[in-house]
Amino acid sequence: MYVEGAVDLAALVLSYFFLPECDKEKQRNLMKERAWKRYFPVYNKALEGKEFLVGNKLSWADVYLLDDILQLEEFHPDILEKFANLQAFKKRMQEIPTIKKFLQPGGQRQPMADDVYISTVKKLVFS
Repeated sequence: MYVEGAVDLAALVLSYFFLPECDKEKQRNLMKERAWKRYFPVYNKALEGKEFLVGNKLSWADVYLLDDILQLEEFHPDILEKFANLQAFKKRMQEIPTIKKFLQPGGQRQPMADDVYISTVKKLVFS
């Protein structure tokens, strides 16, 4: 359930890059609204008194949620302001040695979609 929610949230972010310019501001607002009203309250509650979403160890759901948070923060730096458990979760996750290394400048994390990526995807999918 947690991964499916994170996938849905990620789809909101990814679709932004393929929208016409006139629709992008609406999508930015939709991302924040859905995160604040639908997704983050559930994740915030799930993390109450816990370090991870599932059980007592790191899972795919945790990694996916962290990635969603980082992507959304690029659009809305204040996205976590109402969610203390998610703020603590993000901080904990970023201190895990392998994740910390991955997120460092020059690490393996890929940047958000750029014009070359978008153009390539459009050619592959729509031609």
